[in-house]
Amino acid sequence: MIVGHIGARKGSKGVPGKNFRTLNGKPLIDWSLDQLLGNPRIDVVIVSTDDEDIYRHARSKQTLDIGMRPPELCTDTASKWMVWQHALAATEAITGPVSVFVDLDCTSPLRLDSDIDAALTQFAIQTPDMLMSCCAARKNPYFNLVEPDETGALHVSKPLATHVVARQQAPVVYEHAASTYVLDPAYLKSAKSLFEGRVLPFLMPSERCVDIDSELDFKIVKFLMKEQTSDQNA
Repeated sequence: MIVGHIGARKGSKGVPGKNFRTLNGKPLIDWSLDQLLGNPRIDVVIVSTDDEDIYRHARSKQTLDIGMRPPELCTDTASKWMVWQHALAATEAITGPVSVFVDLDCTSPLRLDSDIDAALTQFAIQTPDMLMSCCAARKNPYFNLVEPDETGALHVSKPLATHVVARQQAPVVYEHAASTYVLDPAYLKSAKSLFEGRVLPFLMPSERCVDIDSELDFKIVKFLMKEQTSDQNA
């Protein structure tokens, strides 16, 4: 059984109430929630939240009733991993064993339906502990990311024995894009954090990986959504 999960905490310092804020005609969370509900490969959809309005809204769309998120998972310091573990346990208590756990970040609404299918297919073929959405990094710590030493002088963050003079010579690095995750439930239960096991990248275009964390991000996403719609209608 494949479970689709969305975490939507009530509190947000950058953009208060952003998860339920209207974006191009519907609540931000629905851009991800509707993708899970409409995907025939997803058997059960759950929403973990401490917001009663969001929970009632999710339940009205026939998500599984796993209850509200406990208070200890509603703080700024509560990790995504702990939220996932709680959501999985609450689900399995109702449904029985879960074979695949899929998480969509509701603040990244630009993914396509095909991205979810591609992630599920890659997970089935490569059988990692977890797939994590990534995109090409705009800066590279072997080439053009710098940090100061104890004197304040700048140096490349990750220097190599052979000096790198062009981006193409530097090792490949990715940005962790908070969009789409696919996990083996056994790994989620046993590990204490994301990178303890075999975690592989699920590569997505950077224009579909914008994470809303500010008012500017909302404007950028609205613009990109219009472009996305124009491309689909072309």
